[in-house]
Amino acid sequence: MQNGKVSIIIPFKNTAHFLPECLDSIVNQTYGHWEVLAVNDHSSDESYELLSSYSQKDERIKVFPNKGSGIITALQTGYANSNGDFVTRMDSDDIMKPNRLEVMINSLNENGKGHVAVGQVKYFSNRGISNGYERYEQWLNRLTSSGHNFDEIYKECVIPSPCWMVHRENFEDCEGFEPQRYPEDYDLTFRFYEHGFQIIPCDQVLHLWRDYDTRTSRTHEHYAQNYFLDIKLHYFLKLNHDTNRPLVIWGAGFKGKKIAKGLKKQGLDFVWLCDNPKKIGKSIYGKELVHFEALQNLDDPQSIITVANEDAQKEIRAYFSELRQSPMEDYFFFC
Repeated sequence: MQNGKVSIIIPFKNTAHFLPECLDSIVNQTYGHWEVLAVNDHSSDESYELLSSYSQKDERIKVFPNKGSGIITALQTGYANSNGDFVTRMDSDDIMKPNRLEVMINSLNENGKGHVAVGQVKYFSNRGISNGYERYEQWLNRLTSSGHNFDEIYKECVIPSPCWMVHRENFEDCEGFEPQRYPEDYDLTFRFYEHGFQIIPCDQVLHLWRDYDTRTSRTHEHYAQNYFLDIKLHYFLKLNHDTNRPLVIWGAGFKGKKIAKGLKKQGLDFVWLCDNPKKIGKSIYGKELVHFEALQNLDDPQSIITVANEDAQKEIRAYFSELRQSPMEDYFFFC
């Protein structure tokens, strides 16, 4: 039984080497009621010709030129030509597991609107996966297995960009691909969070995520760390910050300084905590760094944690626990 049509939006640019595996993985899905809206973002290799040959063999695959330039306009172009009951995205260099669409659409049909179907992911590469990507995969899959992805949304993007599915109505409720804000996948994740959508837990690997040196997320300026910090601060101030409570930054490394700059730019005052004896008492951007125990003297503060070291994070969590302060309410890890 086919329970609704799935629109699969695929921007592509110079991925001819990977497209056959990607497209074959879609054509061979156990769920067949889908359409592919593939958008050519000015490819200079054989990508367009290759995709066009697939579209001639399978009428469910449609190819369009990007009306602008870049991933966001490509996504917008694809979505404008779609008519599915459900929306998902796919990267042109990745591979779907055979049951990905079936698992996701069954989850959405069982749980109804206001939900996001996600799947676990597995990185693969012809040169092996770095420790950082391996840890990200494990972290992401741990959250996905319980559906608690939004609990750590300020750390990194908690929904893998090519492995989610939502009802079309919900997608439009949160403005879909309309905002011109990079990284676009993280921005969409925050809007799912903002609208109170629930993550449906998944214990299966549904997506194979290819890593290679020229992948867009590795090379394009829009995916640099400063964009991640900008987007985190934007949504924190919009969704979680209580203006009646003192605001705290914990940490004075690159990320702490970037957040401090962002707050000062918006005219927001804050207390800057540090546990580095060499920095305590010093002034950065006109703000003196104080010992972290000063937190105890503040009246109901909200804290942004920019300390990346995992052992230090455990100690910080224990400290907040002693103060009976709760994550995602009283303190937020930004890394």
